[in-house]
Amino acid sequence: MSEQTVSPPAGARAASASAGPARGGRRGSVVKWVLVAALLGFLLVFPLYFDEFWLRTGFAVFGAAIGAIGLNLLVGTTGQLSLAHAFFLAVGAVSYTYISGESGGLGTRAALQGLGLPPIVGMVVGVLLAGLAGLVFSPIAARLRGIYLGVASLGLVFIGVHVINTWTPVTGGFNGRAAPEFSLFGFTFGNSDPQLWVLGVPFREAERLWYLGLVLALAAYVFARNLLRSRPGRALQTLRDSEVAASVMGVNVQAYKARVFLVSSMYAGLSGVLYALSIGSIAPESFTLVVSIQYLAMIVLGGLGSVGGAALGALFVTALPLLFQQYADVLPLVSAPGQGGISAGFAARFLYGAAIILIVLFEPAGLAGIAQRLTSRFRRGRAPARGGITTPPPEQPGSAPTPSDRPAQGSDTR
Repeated sequence: MSEQTVSPPAGARAASASAGPARGGRRGSVVKWVLVAALLGFLLVFPLYFDEFWLRTGFAVFGAAIGAIGLNLLVGTTGQLSLAHAFFLAVGAVSYTYISGESGGLGTRAALQGLGLPPIVGMVVGVLLAGLAGLVFSPIAARLRGIYLGVASLGLVFIGVHVINTWTPVTGGFNGRAAPEFSLFGFTFGNSDPQLWVLGVPFREAERLWYLGLVLALAAYVFARNLLRSRPGRALQTLRDSEVAASVMGVNVQAYKARVFLVSSMYAGLSGVLYALSIGSIAPESFTLVVSIQYLAMIVLGGLGSVGGAALGALFVTALPLLFQQYADVLPLVSAPGQGGISAGFAARFLYGAAIILIVLFEPAGLAGIAQRLTSRFRRGRAPARGGITTPPPEQPGSAPTPSDRPAQGSDTR
């Protein structure tokens, strides 16, 4: 008597097939939140175990990540090419130093002017003025697209550099001016006043600024993620794919272009304030075209349209030259300032320039795409096939053949 292989009913197969992805999704969600909690815990205790160099580098990364997220909303999500990001950074930084700075000073042709208002007022006004500048430019952006918009926005950078060089009482001119220390409700983010110790570790300016940058970067990240998941975020993505289709679907193209320029410019203004706090001063060379190109490099490396990818790109582009400068004595071909060889800044540009080429050729989704692929492998327990479809396991001898009427992956079986 020959044995017959009895296959389970179709309903049981469907139930087991649907239960597998559900369990995998719940497990993946738990793993995701565990990793997020571990990362936040690491960032919170970071100042207790690392020295000032790493804290200063981290604060610079936080500021750059905010600006990169804002530019990604404009370029990656909406598809509007902009080279004016350095201009909006300058608006935020200059506004902060003028509003919260004091009048007087030496070393310039004219005495510096300042309103002497609380630093939190200078930060808020700097962000609002940067957003207002973006809103003023948005009618021009609404009528241009592609390379034409990029060339038009490029003019803002040259205007900004000229104003910083010539408006000496406000900006300090060619020599720049110092940025006032940040304080909030009487608490100073400086080296003293008040003296602060946590678990035996002195919390001076670097430690305090680390937490300030961390809070602001997390707030910027959460706001951008929620924006993209909302109805306006979906409208912006539709606008990127096709303006005609977006208009047919009822999206006000002109209004949404103006709003995203407003939001992106406000992000840049906040990034400019943190940049001024990071280096302690502002100068014309801090807001040139090179800075705009660096921010474009951040979002391309991180992945266009990805909020987390923009933060990863900011980490790579911002921290790399600082690390090269710190370890120039042990790195090959990299030299300290004033010595022979390649300087740390140029070496970093060569490296992330080569990284951009590799990303464009082999991983257009950027660092975010690589991270997503690794996460997908971890969840499934095996490498996904090309195109994101999991390769089915080979059939065992004597097992029932795979049904030919199985629904395709991604289809709706309801």
